[in-house]
Amino acid sequence: MSAAMRAIAFALALLTAPRVFAAEAKTIKVVYHFTEGLDRSVAALRNVRNHLNAQPGVKIVVVANGDGIDFLLDGAKDKNGNPFDVIVQELSARNVEFRACGNTLVARKVDRSKLIPEAKVVTSGVAEVARLQAEEGYVYLRP
Repeated sequence: MSAAMRAIAFALALLTAPRVFAAEAKTIKVVYHFTEGLDRSVAALRNVRNHLNAQPGVKIVVVANGDGIDFLLDGAKDKNGNPFDVIVQELSARNVEFRACGNTLVARKVDRSKLIPEAKVVTSGVAEVARLQAEEGYVYLRP
């Protein structure tokens, strides 16, 4: 290989190396979709915690609609009497976002003030899940 060919190959390697490195550093984004009641929320929140432990840099958004919002209601407890707000606060401190469906709140006649502070209301839970996937590249998980 001539010196000129080696120089071109070296230049190409330098140009492509940053892209390869950037691809390796890409943040994984996941939307967890909660649609079931309190019993299922215990296991689903454990999945979120385990996911964070396995991939500390992962970006997680939990979107809840239907009975899935119950764990975000003030005073909600699991069957053993453990309050959900404690684990939600812990996960929020680890940058997990919680979004509750506004349509569900209206349909169930639940005032927004009944949600714990970590929950952000979105107009539609299913529309938010679709938006996160289509516009922001989130992977969908339904625990």
